[in-house]
Amino acid sequence: MLPNSKIHRFLHPPLPALPPINKPTSPSPPRILIKQHCKFSRRDLTICTNSSLLLLLGSALVEPFSSSRDPARAEQQDSQSPPSCADKSPTKRAFLDISIEGKPAGRIVIGLYGGDAPAGVSRFSGLVSGAAGITYRRKEFVKIMPNYVQHGGVRSYGVDAELAKRTGAAESLVTEWEKINDDNCPGTKNLAGSVGIVVRDPKKPPPKIKLVARDGKLEIDEEEVGSDPNGTEFVIVTKDSPELDASTLVIGRVLEGMEVVERIGQVKTVQENTGSPYFRIAKLIGDKRATVAERGFNRPYSKVLITNCGLIQ
Repeated sequence: MLPNSKIHRFLHPPLPALPPINKPTSPSPPRILIKQHCKFSRRDLTICTNSSLLLLLGSALVEPFSSSRDPARAEQQDSQSPPSCADKSPTKRAFLDISIEGKPAGRIVIGLYGGDAPAGVSRFSGLVSGAAGITYRRKEFVKIMPNYVQHGGVRSYGVDAELAKRTGAAESLVTEWEKINDDNCPGTKNLAGSVGIVVRDPKKPPPKIKLVARDGKLEIDEEEVGSDPNGTEFVIVTKDSPELDASTLVIGRVLEGMEVVERIGQVKTVQENTGSPYFRIAKLIGDKRATVAERGFNRPYSKVLITNCGLIQ
């Protein structure tokens, strides 16, 4: 048996001594740079180049979101923005006294935009004051919708209709409505509280084509289904109604008595039946009975009348 010290020296022999390293006094020789060549495809180089350009351009052009808006630039942009359709000043006032089922409901005061819609305001003023020979007195509201209530205006037959044709042409209202729509007036025009004259019926079906015998020859003729508004029906908007922009000329807004308009909107009405297949077929083929039935939809069960009306001096 070997002693432990000898076994340890046998297993871990000492390392040979290295000669001392003398540091050279002369300057070290220049280092040799070894260039590593990496292989890239043209596609990789193109993607890398485009990405770098985009990052450089984005950092130079895009402003940080945390930066505040320049007040001078904001004021300039606000001054260049088109005016809103709601920025109109009334030039005269009119009133409507309302009754529901024979009981007084209150008065509605309307401010009229004589400077923005002169033809429509002249038409409405003549009917409210009675200067046109006809008036809204004892005429009733014929339609109550969730967003507006509609007055029936002057009936489309009889003496009142003839007077309505002589006192003002509905074509002038359509022309004014088209001009206002063509102007730079963004957004909804029939806002809550607005008053407007119905100048056209967007739901009116196209003319019905039929063959007619004239002088022994068959000719193609067009039969009008329904009639255009005569320029006396008007609506009072209870909620913003962009769907009315396609048919209504805004002439003013309610200044007082909006609670009266809301009471009118709460009157029970005839339920719509436009989902019936019989009604759809009749409407599709241009049956006049469908047009007559459609007029009865949303009609109030209670009689809502204008008992008195006029201009406020």
